[in-house]
Amino acid sequence: MEIKLIGGSGRENKVGYVSGRLNKNKRISSKRSKKVKPDGCKTKKKVILLQRLYESCQQVFRGPGTVPSPPDVQILRQIIDAMQPEDVGLSSELQFFNPVSGAANGVHRVTQTTIYMCKNFSLCIFFLPAGAVIPLHNHPGMTVFSKLLLGTMHIKAYDWVDPVDSSSNNKPSSKLRLARLKADDVFTAPCDSSVLYPASGGNIHAFTAITPCAVLDVLGPPYSREDGRDCSYYKDSPYTSLPTVDGSAIKEEEGKLYGWLEEIEMPKESVMDGIEYLGPQIRGFSF
Repeated sequence: MEIKLIGGSGRENKVGYVSGRLNKNKRISSKRSKKVKPDGCKTKKKVILLQRLYESCQQVFRGPGTVPSPPDVQILRQIIDAMQPEDVGLSSELQFFNPVSGAANGVHRVTQTTIYMCKNFSLCIFFLPAGAVIPLHNHPGMTVFSKLLLGTMHIKAYDWVDPVDSSSNNKPSSKLRLARLKADDVFTAPCDSSVLYPASGGNIHAFTAITPCAVLDVLGPPYSREDGRDCSYYKDSPYTSLPTVDGSAIKEEEGKLYGWLEEIEMPKESVMDGIEYLGPQIRGFSF
């Protein structure tokens, strides 16, 4: 089983256990088939949706330190919500990960492909075989739109909570920070997109693939270590497992809505393979 990306250069690009191949559509005689026009319309629709997303991102994302306005967020969400796997060259009928070779040495490797990237935003797709995990990580100074294109996935997300008294010496540990749980649920495609902001919406999240999954991510601006937007990773502990912070006013019954996060070194699960994007192409961009 394999990933198939439809369109592009036609070269076969194998990265690790994943292959991306051009799927050449068979030509249908216009004299004997009435399906030529509908198929052509579908192809045009795929290109138009991706092109609309790119052009809207050009207008919406205005560089580091800015956050899209609510009307701009709605514009992007409408486009992303309408997108299907075929709009980025994926067939929704394919089982695209080999369950045997995909878990070499017991590690379910995630694969990533970049559709487009500039200093203001990036468009990319993440492929997760069943059991794969993208560990709990943050998005500093970023607004991110995520759309589950294929599969069933568990998502857990947090936002930071300011301590009751930031000068208190009664914190459980200087490495621990209190965070509010924003999501802890299972999602199955097709479903609407989600959006997270620099300080809200679940800026710190983790993905666990229950079945093979594909996720479209729109990040504005993208990660950049040089610009102070490096990715940090965390492990979480239940709120009730540790003492409260300086007699926190959080009620015991509300404790399940919070957690303690501790920054950790980059987990081995966060190492990803890369694959060339071979789906519908965006017109009019330059690097």
